[in-house]
Amino acid sequence: MKAIAGISVPDSALARAIRELVQDTASPLLFHHSSRVYYFGALAGRRRGLSFDEELLYAGAMFHDLGLVPQHSSKNERFEVDGANAARDFLRQHGISQSDVDLVWTSIALHTTPGIPQHMHPVVALVTAGVEMDVLGLTYAEYSDEEREDVVSAHPRTPHFKEDIIQSFYDGIKHKPETTFGNVKADVIADKEPHFHRGNFCNVIRCSGWSG
Repeated sequence: MKAIAGISVPDSALARAIRELVQDTASPLLFHHSSRVYYFGALAGRRRGLSFDEELLYAGAMFHDLGLVPQHSSKNERFEVDGANAARDFLRQHGISQSDVDLVWTSIALHTTPGIPQHMHPVVALVTAGVEMDVLGLTYAEYSDEEREDVVSAHPRTPHFKEDIIQSFYDGIKHKPETTFGNVKADVIADKEPHFHRGNFCNVIRCSGWSG
């Protein structure tokens, strides 16, 4: 497969099987988003001088939102866990070692938990780095115009990507709102400080450096 921004998807049977499964299962929105997550994560790894298995990073990136897809969505697990479980089952079927399966599982399960992945194994850190770049634009300025344009040219963002990705999240989790219980620290501060304003994920997306 042609390199994009100097980054290539591993030329392996496993990577091809991952791409085929996600492309056939997820919406084009999620397929292209997950593909961008891989490239932005790999670029971040190269910039940080990290050593990582590209095949495992690709698995984590491509499966990270599969829990939003009805075929892989459970009734009572967080969508992150659903995606991690889908990746675990797939990788086991392809003979991947349990230690590598656990690494990919963790990278997916923690990708919406800020402040932790960057202190972990590069595969875990870089899946989150790719997500934070593509969805939140947190490191937008750290990528060159050419890098961003190359990635988006190969895997386009929809004209209204920010609202589309928010809607996709909502559609994937609305049937199990109890799984959205999150950062208890914000709840404690809000309980003690009436004027506390917690951060809002959707507002961060809408205010990111990306257009659309």
